[in-house]
Amino acid sequence: MAEEAGTLGTTLHKLFQHSFAVAKEVRSTTAIGVNVVSMAAAAVRLAERIFERIADQSLLFIGAGEMIDLCARHFAVQRPKQVLIANRTVARGLALAERFGGTAIRLEELAERLWQSDIVVSCTASPLPIIGLGMVERAIKMRRHRPMFMVDLAVPRDIEPEVGDMDDVFLYTVDDLAQVVASGLESRQAAVVDAEAIIAERVEDSCVGWQRVVQCQ
Repeated sequence: MAEEAGTLGTTLHKLFQHSFAVAKEVRSTTAIGVNVVSMAAAAVRLAERIFERIADQSLLFIGAGEMIDLCARHFAVQRPKQVLIANRTVARGLALAERFGGTAIRLEELAERLWQSDIVVSCTASPLPIIGLGMVERAIKMRRHRPMFMVDLAVPRDIEPEVGDMDDVFLYTVDDLAQVVASGLESRQAAVVDAEAIIAERVEDSCVGWQRVVQCQ
């Protein structure tokens, strides 16, 4: 914005370009960006272990709150084949679906549409599970036992725990994702040392270069 307004100036312009270059060097030469550090990113990473391409999969998000919004944004980057939003309030689900090129359905339609989804992410405020073992068994049968990846981010759970015992279902809870995030944070912290060393070196180089410029002037 400063550049567009003509107030940036030559010195600050060079400084910003240099900072971007150093940031790129840090990202490409250290492991600081390798590990996931959010629940939403962890969900995508786990899904990629099951499916080679998220772009070939159909997604179902149950709920329309902040966590589902965040997860939808992370998965949308992979350009999934289909996106369904199931929510008690259709208008709210529709608003979210329109942002990601998806379709909104009523929560009552869940039983008949579940089988179409390869990836299911649920996070509602329901006091009781909304996806039971029987519902998933019927869905898997209709899918001819093609695998289904499910993430239950709700507390209490949206998906009955017994679903995780099924051979063709990969069920992860909020606790599972928390472990992935904790591991990512630990690994990223280790990379901070390398990142700071690069930054310190580049800052020193910049200071030396600036002193030479001043001396020449």
